[in-house]
Amino acid sequence: MQLVETKFIERCNGKGRADMVNRKAKLPIGIENFKEIRTQEFYYVDKTGLIADLLYNWGKVNLFTRPRRFGKTLNMSMLKCFFEIGCDQTLFDGLTIAKETELCDTYMGKFPVISISLKGVSGKEFAAARAMLCNVIAREALRFQFLLESDRLSQVEKQQYMSLTARGEKEFSMTDAELMNSLRTLSALLEKHYDHKVIILVDEYDVPLDKAMHAGYYEDMIDLIRNFLSEALKTNDSLYFAVLTGCLRVSKESIFTGLNNLNVLSIMDVEFDEHFGFMDSEVKEMLEYYQFSEAYDAVKEWYDGYRFGNVDVYCPWDVICYCNKLRADREAVPEAYWSNTSGNDIIRRFIDMADATTKMEIEKLMAGEAIEKEIHKELTYKDLYDSIDNLWSVLFLTGYLTKRGRSAGDKLMLAIPNQEIRKIFESQILKWFHDTVRKDGATLNQFCETFQRGDAAGIEEQFNDYLWNTISIRDIAVKGKKENFYHGILLGLLRYKENWELSSNQESGDGYSDIIIRTGKERIGIIIEVKYAKNGDLEKGCVEALEQIETNNYEEELRKNGMRIILKYGIACYKKRCMVVLAEEING
Repeated sequence: MQLVETKFIERCNGKGRADMVNRKAKLPIGIENFKEIRTQEFYYVDKTGLIADLLYNWGKVNLFTRPRRFGKTLNMSMLKCFFEIGCDQTLFDGLTIAKETELCDTYMGKFPVISISLKGVSGKEFAAARAMLCNVIAREALRFQFLLESDRLSQVEKQQYMSLTARGEKEFSMTDAELMNSLRTLSALLEKHYDHKVIILVDEYDVPLDKAMHAGYYEDMIDLIRNFLSEALKTNDSLYFAVLTGCLRVSKESIFTGLNNLNVLSIMDVEFDEHFGFMDSEVKEMLEYYQFSEAYDAVKEWYDGYRFGNVDVYCPWDVICYCNKLRADREAVPEAYWSNTSGNDIIRRFIDMADATTKMEIEKLMAGEAIEKEIHKELTYKDLYDSIDNLWSVLFLTGYLTKRGRSAGDKLMLAIPNQEIRKIFESQILKWFHDTVRKDGATLNQFCETFQRGDAAGIEEQFNDYLWNTISIRDIAVKGKKENFYHGILLGLLRYKENWELSSNQESGDGYSDIIIRTGKERIGIIIEVKYAKNGDLEKGCVEALEQIETNNYEEELRKNGMRIILKYGIACYKKRCMVVLAEEING
């Protein structure tokens, strides 16, 4: 427990439990600045062991690839705060690295540090993205304006510095040569001023390539980033060492050509495996500190399950966000925080490209099973979607799948890590299915009409056809109501009728009905209760569904609204099969 946390506990002595929770350290939602976390009373999970591992396991240029929201940017901020000349050494008091006194004496506050993030380098056109990169370099260079007063630099060298911060019509402007040489130029100037080699930190190095691939100027951007990084990392005599982070390792042929000193550390490597993401002991400590230990099982089910190297880790963003929600509402249920920070389009692309074999494999994943696949460690962004084989690799490297057991060469057993990611797959499968079936409006309209006609046999036949053509949720020990998936499929199909009034999980009678439909001028009310048939007993599931409709008096609300005919359907599903039973009542 950190000093800042202890301070909060001392203040809370003698206070009520709720008051104590409110007075504890703040949770760093969206805070990726190490100094801010350490000085503004935020909770911090100690990852400073990364510093010692970097220095003991030396690599001239180190590339860490991890999924988004696993602490890359915060760790880069931490490295800057530790190594940079003039750093506040008290930021590390009480942390793991402070125990390494010899390392601290030798390295803490001893280096000029250039630290940039390429996260914001994007644009609809290449020129806009290039201008953003110029801005990134210029803003970093402006931190070193003392170079203009340095008695160690010549006027020519000071002019070189000024070229990095020169303003043009579009704010900061550099020639191609100045931009590509910018990090090497700034390194040389800092080394001459301080008489000490430079550390370079480049966060999210691959984001510009991802953005360029989607915007259509990939080749221009790959040339720019290749030359930009090559000058800084391969031919830079002023470089002491460098650290880069990103989501993917882009192949050497496309960006790291000739860079023989690159030390790549991915989620498959044992080295540094505990420094990104929260380990189980760290999550338990956080929950105990905030007095939420009873939420441990839910946190583990939803946010654990990633395997980096030889350790199991949680997604930090999820754990922090959920703890923060619990501070306001102790009854709060877990949510998909990580998935909400991205469109998750990659899963949709994956499902769109899936053939019959791949769809069966997705079903196995959804069932909690593992799939053996060869992982391509190096990819180019333009090749990501060329084949389903590449997409398996991308899903693994970006955190949508994780490894289980030990690997055999380049082949891994892949699985869905946790409940949050499973929900992402489920929602994307539903969206893909609904978009697919809506292409055949005539068949879909006919399916809806069978409900209005009271044609249980017709509903059963067509719904079985729909289930056969989608990716099913198999009968396995996955927590949660399996009928929710079938409920979602059915609800999406029935929404095709724009003139129908549909409600889902609406309070009715003495409970909450799955689906209620009011057809309009026909004044027909339809009640649908969906059950997942345990062990495949479809008939029993239908009976239970109809009994629930009667017991909870779901038709009461329809009667109050003047429905003349009320149709009650019990639907039971199991894997790719269903049964439909109708109980009809006419309300004069």
